[in-house]
Amino acid sequence: MKLYELIEFFEQVAPSTDALDWDNVGLLVGDDDWDIKKVYVALDATDEVVAAACENGADLILTHHPIIFRSINRVTAGNFVGRRIIDMIESKVACFAMHTNFDIHKMGFLAEERLGLQHTIALDPCPVDGQTDPNYGIGRIGSLMDEAMTLFDYSELVKERFELPYVRVYGDHKSMIHTVAVSPGSGRSVIDAAVHGGADVLITGDIDHHSGIDSVAKGMCIIDAGHYGVEHIFIQYMADRLLESCPGIEVLTAPKTMPYYIV
Repeated sequence: MKLYELIEFFEQVAPSTDALDWDNVGLLVGDDDWDIKKVYVALDATDEVVAAACENGADLILTHHPIIFRSINRVTAGNFVGRRIIDMIESKVACFAMHTNFDIHKMGFLAEERLGLQHTIALDPCPVDGQTDPNYGIGRIGSLMDEAMTLFDYSELVKERFELPYVRVYGDHKSMIHTVAVSPGSGRSVIDAAVHGGADVLITGDIDHHSGIDSVAKGMCIIDAGHYGVEHIFIQYMADRLLESCPGIEVLTAPKTMPYYIV
């Protein structure tokens, strides 16, 4: 299959035109006329991911986060991004990113499904096809399917549903949770939207000290499951979609590994 044919499939899943203005998505390394037989799916194009893709004969690395995010002035082996790009080009491995376009079209829906939320809408609605749609955007907000749970019990449920060894929690562990907001990735910017939406808790990542305690002061708890902790669901989803929709393509996935550990 030609890479441009795969790109057409990716665009059906999450059109790159719907990515946020500051984002950098799409084909970032390679030639869309290259033949693709094997795809390696990961959250980030780390040194380990690039090495594994090259060693296993992948033709394409599909990631959520863009390997090239901000402008770069040169591609050299002395820079870690440049080194990865050089390794990919030498091994004829392309790299394609689906970031905020995937967030808007898929990520929040995948997260709400794992959590079993109901009566959901977008937490932060974004334009789709040029028009703002309350059902599409960054994150989701909805209610528990069953009766309210304590923050402690709900934190345990989040760990189970996202297969996590730990989460960081801001708020009284006895607080009752009924309305839930979830924003996979870095969620500090959606705290006020979650508070205004009446959420009892926001599940997200990358919450700093002051944002956490300020959120509690505003009446909302936070479960910080980590940036990777909630977004790793991208990997298996896209691997499954490729296998279903692109017969003949071999799909490899990056192992699920937290990028840090607690001692």
